[in-house]
Amino acid sequence: MTNTFKIDADYVINVLQKLVQINSTNPTLSSDGVGEKEIAHYTAECLRALNIPVDLTEVAPNRWNVVGTLRGSGNGRSLLLNAHLDTVSVTGMAEPFSGAIRDGKLFGRGAQDMKGSLAAQLGAAKAILDAGIKLEGDLLITAVADEEDKSIGMDHLVTQYSADAAIVTEPTDLKICRAHRGFIWYDVKTKGRAAHGSRYQEGIDANMRMGRFLAELDKLEKELLQRPPHALAGPPSLHASKLSGGTEISVYSSECLLEMERRTAPGETEPQCTAELQTIIDKLAKADETFNATLKPSFIRDPFSIEENAPIVQAVHQATTQQLGQSPEHMGVSFWTDAAILAAQGIDTVIIGPTGAGLHSAEEWVEIQSVLDLTHILAETAVNFCN
Repeated sequence: MTNTFKIDADYVINVLQKLVQINSTNPTLSSDGVGEKEIAHYTAECLRALNIPVDLTEVAPNRWNVVGTLRGSGNGRSLLLNAHLDTVSVTGMAEPFSGAIRDGKLFGRGAQDMKGSLAAQLGAAKAILDAGIKLEGDLLITAVADEEDKSIGMDHLVTQYSADAAIVTEPTDLKICRAHRGFIWYDVKTKGRAAHGSRYQEGIDANMRMGRFLAELDKLEKELLQRPPHALAGPPSLHASKLSGGTEISVYSSECLLEMERRTAPGETEPQCTAELQTIIDKLAKADETFNATLKPSFIRDPFSIEENAPIVQAVHQATTQQLGQSPEHMGVSFWTDAAILAAQGIDTVIIGPTGAGLHSAEEWVEIQSVLDLTHILAETAVNFCN
């Protein structure tokens, strides 16, 4: 089924400019972050102006989610479109909230990550309404808090809403992303015995014991990178992020703490990854009775993948091919997205978003034409999938 939509380009660009001009820096990442209240309320106003019912929810103090539901007749499949409202810090940016347009690019923090995507979602809903098309399944326009940190917005959203499929509109240069890695944060502690530096008979150095663990961790890191990679998302990896131990230079350290991250490929699980690390600890403890260590996962985000033949993937592929005049590349990415949370709820999810550059850097921009292309793709997909 092919539909001809008239995209209101002026509407999409004006909404995008306004979104970028609203400061929505994540307060857990930046000391001067303001949160999502203003941008959430503006998004809600946009939805109400389209006569789309809105649920505006404060999921934590000053952290907001917005959900607009374009109701279908009840006879089709439902589709959830998603973007996040928060951005990273604007430190070092010359024009973080300008929304300036130059050479077909719109500049400012969040322009590509991912306010261009949100503008495209709103533009897609408007195009469907302007065309007088009645959907059979519901179309949910969602914008969530805190994706750049702990994803409290998406964690809350999936307790309140579901759908037959979802499109997360993270920037992909209009390629179709079907996989990404996950991550596990671990706390590893080695225990020693505090003693004056002169009393070697009594002291047990926790820092030295951690050094033994790090040496084995280095071997595991190299081995992970040699494993057969996931076809789209690449190999698993790990790194030692933060290390702390000891109190005084003339005192044996009684405890050393390593905070580390294990990046997981699709198909890997937390119990498998934890068992690999525990094997190292058990080996070192067997070799030396003074080696005492504990291992604890502190935060877990699953990897994500979806098969090429999934109906939502096929619908997005068809719409993208139609809009761009050529088949889009299917790919994976190494970073994590909220798509994994949706997928964990049994919602078939795919990722596609606009072209640009400068994510998390001093100059960020999005290509305006790619935002308009994405608007077409989302509208086309919604009608074909929901009907």
